[in-house]
Amino acid sequence: MEKNEPDNKRLYSVLAAAFLGWMFDGLEMGIFPLIARPALQQMQAAGGVGVSDAFIGQWMGYATAAFLIGAALGGVAFGWLGDKIGRVRAMSLSIVCYSLFTGLIYFATEPWHLALCRFIAALGMGGEWSLGVALVMEVWPEKHRPLMAGIIGAAANVGFAGIAVVGLFFKVTVDSWRWVALVGAAPALLTLGISIFVPESEKWQHSVKTTKTPSRPLREVFSPPLLKWTLMAMLLSSVALIGTWGSVQWLPLWADKMTGGLVPTAKAYTQLSSAGGAIVGCLLGAWIGGFLSRRMAYFLLCLGSLLTCGWLFRGFESYGTPFLILTFVVGGVTAAFYGWLPLYLPELFPTRVRATGQGVSFNAGRILAAVGALQMGALMQTFSGSYAKAGAVITLVYVVGMVVIWFAPETKGKPLPE
Repeated sequence: MEKNEPDNKRLYSVLAAAFLGWMFDGLEMGIFPLIARPALQQMQAAGGVGVSDAFIGQWMGYATAAFLIGAALGGVAFGWLGDKIGRVRAMSLSIVCYSLFTGLIYFATEPWHLALCRFIAALGMGGEWSLGVALVMEVWPEKHRPLMAGIIGAAANVGFAGIAVVGLFFKVTVDSWRWVALVGAAPALLTLGISIFVPESEKWQHSVKTTKTPSRPLREVFSPPLLKWTLMAMLLSSVALIGTWGSVQWLPLWADKMTGGLVPTAKAYTQLSSAGGAIVGCLLGAWIGGFLSRRMAYFLLCLGSLLTCGWLFRGFESYGTPFLILTFVVGGVTAAFYGWLPLYLPELFPTRVRATGQGVSFNAGRILAAVGALQMGALMQTFSGSYAKAGAVITLVYVVGMVVIWFAPETKGKPLPE
């Protein structure tokens, strides 16, 4: 028993660090949907221009695209750094980055200030995911990988739900949104605990010692034989991310519009409902991937997302309990990918380039998702400001995933490649 205690302490400290890092990442992501509309309303009014949904939709699209591009670049940069200096040190740096620049939104006075802070904060957010997943999957035994993937996937949505609860008790208005942004600086304190208590991945340390030639992780993941799996992973991640960021992330704004802004808690309840479903969905997505084949699980998640999003966007015109219930379901099904991806992506790349491979694959999907977010804004203008019609079009992307997955390798039951 005593012999196992150090190992157990090591396992749980690694899991706690990755969970908290990704949970606060989710909290940072959840802040913006709560504050975006009142922040942009205040900024537009300060400019002497009447408030309009077209203006809000346009800048929401810009800020979302800036976030996604920043996250994509951060995933590559911090993933590369994690393969060079270690998972733990790079993860600490990524958390400091996203915390400080989310807090700086407090001082924003122009829409482009929001977009710029969102972009720089996203560099850290994109990096934290690939580093946390690599660290946990390399430290925990193979038999626990599906559970670990689900827990990591759920972590962000715990943070997302947490900031939604804040929104319920602290009304986010044009006069108070800055204080919510300031909360985003708090996770920087987490890095102190990580640097003191979290051990480095032994697999990474062994890989560094045994690699005979200088590691060039970015070049390797874009060269044969890994190139084909990198491109496939990018496509699979893109489908999930476009669906989330091109439509589901806009649900709080849609709820706010349906209530005419007269129910300040509508955004928070919608976000809380979506995040609650997502927590359950991430655990189920990883479990389904471990129970069924990896490919069949992904196919079913795409099918479920397509059907439930179609029902939500085409079947509702008013905010209320039925809307929140279906938002819970949609949040769960569409977020289940984020339990499946931490399970599947590490199985495609060897240890020496795992953080880089995951960072490139997952976050390159955010580049395409940025296009989806911009298209959401354009579609809203095409459909006269209708979030529902624009969302219904964007979520057709899940059809692509239903086809692409059958060209990906099946990795169930195989050890992580060394």
